[in-house]
Amino acid sequence: MAETKPTATVKPVTSVQAKKSGNSISWIAPVVCILIGYVIWRFLLGSASNFKVAHGEGFWPEREGPKNAIYNMYLGGIVVPVLIGTFLTAITFIVERFLTIAKANGTGNNADFVRKVQYHLANKNVDAALAECDKQKGSVGNVMKAGLHRYKEMINNNELNTEQKVLAIQKEVEEATALELPMLEKNLVFLSTIASIATLLGLFGTVLGMIRSFSALGEDSGGGAAAGKLSQGISEALYNTALGIGTSAFAIIFYNMFTTKIDGITYGIDESGFTLTQSFASLYK
Repeated sequence: MAETKPTATVKPVTSVQAKKSGNSISWIAPVVCILIGYVIWRFLLGSASNFKVAHGEGFWPEREGPKNAIYNMYLGGIVVPVLIGTFLTAITFIVERFLTIAKANGTGNNADFVRKVQYHLANKNVDAALAECDKQKGSVGNVMKAGLHRYKEMINNNELNTEQKVLAIQKEVEEATALELPMLEKNLVFLSTIASIATLLGLFGTVLGMIRSFSALGEDSGGGAAAGKLSQGISEALYNTALGIGTSAFAIIFYNMFTTKIDGITYGIDESGFTLTQSFASLYK
């Protein structure tokens, strides 16, 4: 009776190494930016020299008669420094994402890179394809390189059949992709959150300013003078709305821009995985 050999299984060993990267910026940046926002609001916008009448010092001193329209932002209240800090936080994460995604995009066009790899694989020149990965770098290059190492290993593997080899290559690509995608999407949640809450913060500051204005109107029975104070108070309160809407729009624009770029990189990663599996299946049956 013929002896039955057990079916060979794909070894779970992978050439993909997990990337160790901290994310301390995610909690340090908002705190630092809000503190900077307070400094800008209190000591730049709220400097005594910027107003005709300045009462006292401290955390939130009283000011009247701004010498320039921009100094009205100080009179918008304590929500203004939070809004300035929110805007600075958005800028921080925009710069951080821009640098990260630019690095992940690689040194050249991803579509051209995939075509070059396809050409080298069609000529059974895996080393040349690996050299292209070293030149391209970025997320697509990293995933392709991980898959090519397993691709090269499977060429000389005599224990597995073609289907198992293709599955091994596909698994390697999936593991490399699983390490790249979180790095691309990290911190985008802060931009989406800022886009959502900045307008609400602005409206909250406006409501507080309106409450103060109408409260002052109720205490003052001076007719025209009271109406003048009310209109001035409403104007000051609306600075909160303007800051909130502006910050929200700014965050939305860059959030959409980054997600579009990430979608392009993700498509390149998917295309690289498809290229490797289809090439191996057709050339090494």
